[in-house]
Amino acid sequence: MARKYDWRTGSNVEATLSVIGGRWKPVILCNLLVGRLRFGELCRNMPNATQRMVTLQLRELEADGVIRRHVYAEVPPRVEYELTEFGRSLEPVLSVMREWGIAFKARKLSEEAQAHPDDAA
Repeated sequence: MARKYDWRTGSNVEATLSVIGGRWKPVILCNLLVGRLRFGELCRNMPNATQRMVTLQLRELEADGVIRRHVYAEVPPRVEYELTEFGRSLEPVLSVMREWGIAFKARKLSEEAQAHPDDAA
């Protein structure tokens, strides 16, 4: 999982984005804010992401120390993920991103309603 980011010389924003950047990592992290979740629960909460993509993103987040993976010796195997204390420190960033997304979606819905008033009925 070698990434091309050099943390010694890159900017601070670049450092943050190297850990939580991408389409699915922030979504995974927001899901884990509620607590420990199984892999299947994460996938169900992100129906537009493939299982492979979720797996890859989870591995990178684990390698960066943001999440912790718990494997239980059961049949069938059970794997759960949770935020580490370090990962939990991202909560304010993720909350602001979530609030911005809510405002953005509301704005886009309002623009669509104004552009197509007949569709609203």
